[in-house]
Amino acid sequence: MITFWFAVLVLAWVLYFVLEGFDFGVGILTPVLGRDEHERGAAIRTIGPFWDGNEVWLVAAIGVTFAAFPAWYAALLSALYLPMVLILLMLAVRGVALEFRGKHDSPAWRRRADLLLAGSSTAIVLLWGAVLGIFVHGLALRADGEVTGTGLSRSLDPLLTPAAGLGALGALLAAVLLGATFLALRTTGPVRRRARGLARHAGLIGAVGLLIAGIGTGSRIVLLAAVLSFGAGVLARRAREAAAFVAVAAGVAAGVVTVFLAHGDVVLRSTLSDAWSLTRTGAAAGPEALKLITIAGVIVLPGVLAYQIWSYWVFRRRVASERVAS
Repeated sequence: MITFWFAVLVLAWVLYFVLEGFDFGVGILTPVLGRDEHERGAAIRTIGPFWDGNEVWLVAAIGVTFAAFPAWYAALLSALYLPMVLILLMLAVRGVALEFRGKHDSPAWRRRADLLLAGSSTAIVLLWGAVLGIFVHGLALRADGEVTGTGLSRSLDPLLTPAAGLGALGALLAAVLLGATFLALRTTGPVRRRARGLARHAGLIGAVGLLIAGIGTGSRIVLLAAVLSFGAGVLARRAREAAAFVAVAAGVAAGVVTVFLAHGDVVLRSTLSDAWSLTRTGAAAGPEALKLITIAGVIVLPGVLAYQIWSYWVFRRRVASERVAS
């Protein structure tokens, strides 16, 4: 049961970072690839039907962590409350920018909304990347399961580590590549052409970075992600947008899986002593609690998946970014 719920937890995080990843990427790239209000509006319309539904997987991931692995949840939230609060604030700003962009018929209003969307999306991606880097590096976990430090320093110090910085940069590149391939797949006209060109260059840059990281860490999954990133760049150059997007999504999924399996059975490494690290078994809830959430999961999760698949099918058509003469 513990292994099952750990797999569900990793799946929820994979779906969140892939689906919200292209949302964030589109938000970051909208002011870059959209040269006027019409083109920027077309870019944003590609994620309009999906962005709020994609956030369901964040709720699911955090909910599963809380219910199935409460000790893990407690250790993470006590140490990372600062980045988590900032992420929630930026998600609120992003939601306001998306929802209120069209509430006022003014180019200046919409331009400000686009800048807020780009800024909040960038901040969220950098923060999540830093958090994933911290997952791999570990925290100063004591034998009693508490993280050392007091006040702001306990939450700020992990963000200042090289692992957090590398995670932030990697996440930004992944979001840009996801957003570019998604826009190339979902638009027509000038936005599509610019997105395809950006995806070609970002895929090659990402492949080089992942190749270096894979050789340095010895991780085969990271090397696989490097191959997928390179393949996405090649596919984008050949105008095979669907295959390019799938390749990037697979690379992001592989990266997320690597983070959660970096230390085997250990879900949170202690930087003070390996003996104090938190394992899946040590972090898991009791058997009765796991049985109860299994019943709830069997009822709820298939419905969420079915609804999302249906919504993507309904809104599958491309969005035109070129102006049509009246």
